[in-house]
Amino acid sequence: MAPPTDAAVRSALSSLCARCSTTLASRGRQANGLVQASHRSLHTPARSRSHLIRPCTTTPSSLAAIGRPPAGSRPITGLVRKLFGGGEATAEPAQEILETQTKPQDNTVRPKRVLAEDDLFHSFTESPIPEIRQRAAYIRQHASCPHPQHRNGLPKRVNFECPDCGIPVYCSKEHWASHYEQHLEVCDTLRQINEDDHDLRSGRWFPEFEYAGPQVEDSLVNMTNWDTFLYTRAFEAINSDRSMRQATRLLTYPITIASILHELSAHNTNNKGRLTTEGLKSFSALRYTLHPPLSGGGSGIKGLRPEAPPARLFILGARAESSLPRDAWVQLAHLFPRSRFHLIFIGPESMTNRDNEFPLPKRTATNPFGAVVEDRVWPTMKISTIVDYYHTIHKTGYFAPYDPYFDCFVMFHPGLGHPASAHEWEETIPMLLETKVPVIATGYTHADMQRDIEHLGRTVAGEFDILLEPGENVFRSLRWDLNDMDPQDISAGNWGTWAFRGKRYEATTKE
Repeated sequence: MAPPTDAAVRSALSSLCARCSTTLASRGRQANGLVQASHRSLHTPARSRSHLIRPCTTTPSSLAAIGRPPAGSRPITGLVRKLFGGGEATAEPAQEILETQTKPQDNTVRPKRVLAEDDLFHSFTESPIPEIRQRAAYIRQHASCPHPQHRNGLPKRVNFECPDCGIPVYCSKEHWASHYEQHLEVCDTLRQINEDDHDLRSGRWFPEFEYAGPQVEDSLVNMTNWDTFLYTRAFEAINSDRSMRQATRLLTYPITIASILHELSAHNTNNKGRLTTEGLKSFSALRYTLHPPLSGGGSGIKGLRPEAPPARLFILGARAESSLPRDAWVQLAHLFPRSRFHLIFIGPESMTNRDNEFPLPKRTATNPFGAVVEDRVWPTMKISTIVDYYHTIHKTGYFAPYDPYFDCFVMFHPGLGHPASAHEWEETIPMLLETKVPVIATGYTHADMQRDIEHLGRTVAGEFDILLEPGENVFRSLRWDLNDMDPQDISAGNWGTWAFRGKRYEATTKE
């Protein structure tokens, strides 16, 4: 999972209004020869956009915090680098990468290109990017050599970089050479990770982070795979595998949820489908709410119609997903245009490194858990962030009652059965089952998901139903992630999905 984003960048982004963001993106496209209308302008008439634009709070200081002058800026780019990058984020490298230079002939500001497209592979230790050099130092200090010779003795730290992947993987050249066949299993993937990390800090323009706007009512979304989804959602064409990997690393979080809850979901109950009978019951209730029939309402008094309350998505154990660009989460609102959402991020790490952006409010009678509320993300979307464990909140009944037609829990890579995190879920799991609300979970690998399911089987056996059988997620991140504590351990975000719910008991009468 991506590390938390840089606070200064997030703070600057939060101060940009919708009109400024659109203007900056438009100028950036012109400066890079990509002159074209934005999706939001195409899909949303100007008259209907007027009420979506929040008051302008953009100031020169907020733009300077991103590291660029106002003209030709691209605010999301620096943020995405922070979300993707490994190791500790520092302000100095970001400032260096985001430097700009002025072209006298056309009087436009262009981002400075640090690395060329054909010059992305570099040794981590000798990388031209300071952040990556820091990451290499961290790996050398904490990762152990995987050679079998160290199994019965003291482990040695990795101190030799493979010349093919550029990442420290063994303690010496001799151990790397004798274990070369085993290293080849991951070497190509490690090289891909290396190039992707350098690509994010190369200073290039990132058109893949220009997201599509609201979906046209008469246009159906094809949720078979990433290609059909991006095409039917009218995203900018992504013409390279690397750009696709970068784009899906962010979009995997909201689209994974949508791929299960949407009425056009590819999950079904046929022979090859993973949806169970109980799952069909639970997700049909949510889909009924998320896809309401046309009410015939209008803008006048006679057109007023009662509205359903917003669907609540409780994202538990939230970490980096809570700091994703809000444009990524707004994709959920675009996929369900006639519904309202309230995203609630809950977890002790949900605001890590974001204190400067959103200082935690004091706990009061009206805000007992000090929630950070963003109620202007989108007209149909509100986001709240609570720095606490869910079981603490559940005991107070703060969010009760729970309704299977309006509520759903989501856990990204929870590690329910992992020895290092299982104790954190000990109190939470029984409370989740008590609500009888669907719980969507993801995992890094099939073994990761299976370990979580087996843990539930041991701790709450017979008290839950599987709604979605574990399996590979077609909307997983196409980009691989590297574990800095073990370079041989690579994984993809949201590789697999599964879902469960507390078992329901039907009352019967006995004569």
